[in-house]
Amino acid sequence: MPVTRRTVIASATFVPLAALTTTIKAQETALTPAQRKTLESFIDRLVPQDENGPGAVECGAANYIDRALAGALVAEKAAFSEGLAGVEALARAAHNSGFAELSAEQRDALLTAMDNGTANDFPNARQFFNRVRRLTLEGMFSDPYYGGNRNFAGWDLIRYPGPRLAVSAEDQKMQSPPKPYRKSAYGARDSRGH
Repeated sequence: MPVTRRTVIASATFVPLAALTTTIKAQETALTPAQRKTLESFIDRLVPQDENGPGAVECGAANYIDRALAGALVAEKAAFSEGLAGVEALARAAHNSGFAELSAEQRDALLTAMDNGTANDFPNARQFFNRVRRLTLEGMFSDPYYGGNRNFAGWDLIRYPGPRLAVSAEDQKMQSPPKPYRKSAYGARDSRGH
């Protein structure tokens, strides 16, 4: 089954937000610039920007993943780095080029092979694909405090108005969409919400 924007976003309802349990310091990152470039090229194909709204890159999912790997998910950093190296090796074997330099169609074909378990030169490809997909969704839709959901773009995409301590009687009538509450439940890191 091909990976589509709809299937990735639809699976977001089943994503537990691991980041909600651990605070990640704003300056901590885990990935090298080359790894970050591969990651951004990967998540850009999982949820690309289109006529429906921003994609994973625009929502800051890579930033969320990078910070999580430096904090709450530090135990996964080595395996994640190996997974990114596997993606690069797969791209070089198939197209003699780095993953980020491939066309969108070539990247989609490699990601589909990973998702289907047919990327034979990459033994844990399917497991890595699923982990990146899950972290991408967390980065798109989690509280901006954790480094993703830049400018509340993920919440706007799914029309989530934001956390509220109380809702007025007028809002409860749902006669019009609630006005977005553009604040993190944990306090903003900076004026943009992260």
